[in-house]
Amino acid sequence: MVYVDAYPPATPATVHARRWHETIGSSGAGKALNLARLGVPVSLHALIGDDDEGGRVRDALGAGGVELVAQPTPGATPRHFNVMDRQGRRVSFLYPTIPAAPELDLGALEPLVAAADVVLLEIVDHARQVIPLAQRHRKPIWTDLHGYDGVRSFERDFVDAAEVVFLSGDRMKDPGPFMERTHADGARLVVCTLAEEGAIALAADGWHEVPAEPVEAVIDTNGAGDAFVAGVLFGELRGVPLPIALRMGAQAAAHAVGSPELASADLSADQLLALQRSTGAARCR
Repeated sequence: MVYVDAYPPATPATVHARRWHETIGSSGAGKALNLARLGVPVSLHALIGDDDEGGRVRDALGAGGVELVAQPTPGATPRHFNVMDRQGRRVSFLYPTIPAAPELDLGALEPLVAAADVVLLEIVDHARQVIPLAQRHRKPIWTDLHGYDGVRSFERDFVDAAEVVFLSGDRMKDPGPFMERTHADGARLVVCTLAEEGAIALAADGWHEVPAEPVEAVIDTNGAGDAFVAGVLFGELRGVPLPIALRMGAQAAAHAVGSPELASADLSADQLLALQRSTGAARCR
């Protein structure tokens, strides 16, 4: 993670970073660490190389309370080099790349899927192999499309299979039509996060809106969407009404942007459960 005041022009230049640090990354790790922070037992399947970086990933997930189901991948553990400006925008360089669609050990995954309450799939190519497994065991599939444009075909399998679909509004001027189509096609819940404007959701009882929770200072926007998903899932597993679950997601996201890590050390289940006793939950429209 490298933080700069502004991105330089696309010409050779020297850029002075405000600060930098190394930490665990990836959307799967972000969701798993936030769920574990909230006391939700979580197993994370991941492709990890047999190298120093892979050892650091294993250590970080273990320290965060995540049960890691690691499948060795040829070569080095993938890494990101992220450059962040003061507006929270990110340019991310991924190296090295994972071989296309490696075969997963579905035999090792099956007992985990069979015992799970929810199967949360990241939009990586090899995760498609888990869709029939989750469907065979009649497990609800959740997925996070991130900055989906509503058109690209890569995410289609995940959209079609998921009971709950999350996305961000980064690449959609108006996410409403996509959300309506996805809900009409069978998704029980569709949620679009809108950064500082909060989030909107479409469920059987109509549209919901939830504002972003105020924060004292934005430290790092990485992982905010993952924390939001984890907060909503935490609420659903606790059986709280959707408006409260959405507020739990917003609260978890606020903790994430106030921390340089994917899962804030300040986040706790008690904080989110206190929202059940508060008023002014998300509203329908």
